[in-house]
Amino acid sequence: MNTATHLPDHPAAATDTRALRRMQFGWYINDWANAAFSATVLTVFLGPYLTTVAKNAADAGGNVHPLGLTVRAGSFFPYTVSLSVLVSVAVMLLAGTVADRTGRHKELMCGFAYVGAVATMGMFFLSGNRYLLGGALLVISNIAYAVSVALSYAYLPGLAAPDERDAVSSKGWAYGYAGGGLLLIANLALFEKADALGLSSGTAVRICLASAGLWWALFTIVPLLRLPSRAGAAPSTATATPDRPAAGSLRELARTLRGMRRYPLTLLFLGAFLCYNDGIQTVVSQASLYGSEELGMDQTSLVAAILLVQIVAIGGALLLGRIASRYGAKRTVLGSLVGWVITLALGYLMPAHQPAWFFALAAMIGLVLGGSQALSRSLFSHLIPAGREAEYFSVYKVSDRGTSWMGPLVFGLAYQITGSYRSAIISLLVFFVIGFAVLAKVPVRRAIEAVGNPVPERL
Repeated sequence: MNTATHLPDHPAAATDTRALRRMQFGWYINDWANAAFSATVLTVFLGPYLTTVAKNAADAGGNVHPLGLTVRAGSFFPYTVSLSVLVSVAVMLLAGTVADRTGRHKELMCGFAYVGAVATMGMFFLSGNRYLLGGALLVISNIAYAVSVALSYAYLPGLAAPDERDAVSSKGWAYGYAGGGLLLIANLALFEKADALGLSSGTAVRICLASAGLWWALFTIVPLLRLPSRAGAAPSTATATPDRPAAGSLRELARTLRGMRRYPLTLLFLGAFLCYNDGIQTVVSQASLYGSEELGMDQTSLVAAILLVQIVAIGGALLLGRIASRYGAKRTVLGSLVGWVITLALGYLMPAHQPAWFFALAAMIGLVLGGSQALSRSLFSHLIPAGREAEYFSVYKVSDRGTSWMGPLVFGLAYQITGSYRSAIISLLVFFVIGFAVLAKVPVRRAIEAVGNPVPERL
């Protein structure tokens, strides 16, 4: 069989560049596929639409009653997202342990992807007052998305040599922004032309939601065909485990979490990432609120800004990847955190009712967004003991999703105390300053040596 089309059981076994490039492309397309769910469903369409559906089902007091609980219709969507995040934390950790124990990373990754895609396509039937259906589909799809993404991260150590990992991670992130942005542009065009096409706005939204699931399902075929079953680097004798049934995975997970204490420098990096990434996630999630309430931006300007972030983030991820190849990932991430501080300062000083300034702010966010996340991912990949990639990246994703309450809490408290969204947005500086200070103290070379991995030339 031709080696260009026959995938080895593990990336490290690839004997020619062409086979490795095929696997890398499959990994890039996985980001291209699942980013549609994040951009179209979570960021733009589902929140307002599911809130409308919940209001249709509300009683005279404006409440709905899922599972016998009394919930304001306007709070149903954020509560449902919070529930899905909490459950996804446990599922990610368990799935990562099962994947590393069985070596079936691809089967689990693509399996969760298809569960999420089918649930997303089911959102086409979300109409009238079916808010419970919408909530259930959101929980299923968001959990599946989180698990699939965490498992995909585990492939990075086996897809690139240490000195190439920053570039590969950055390229994957760029593919994600490109895929998510492309479908979002098409869906926004459909939504704007709904009347001309004889569609109600609700029907147009349901088509947009379902299209994200279809996109996700279709493009997941590429990683399914091109990636090997096992992800990451080959297990070392110290960390390898026999291919036993997954029944003991909870015990193995507990051992993994206890074992992480053996690598305090890896935990120090995770602490830094937890802090500054919480700030990043809060800026992204609250930017529309800040734009509408403080800067007076209309809905059209807000949507245009979201698209601008997606587009600029493609170039930002690639640019910071190139910078990292010269100056090292750690220095580049530290530089991107300085960029975040400057962005927040300019956002604080920005005049209201000036769309051009708001678009400039969106472009600055896009410039530092993709690169800071892509390089954090590649930097962490060096700090994982071989054979534990999925487990450690599941913990990494927990810090990405499961702890993102800190930034919104600080943002909300600052607004409650001052009554100003400008004070709320500038309060987020604390996350970037602390994250910078902690990351600066991480001796990355010693951290990599501590887990037994080869040290790249530039850090």
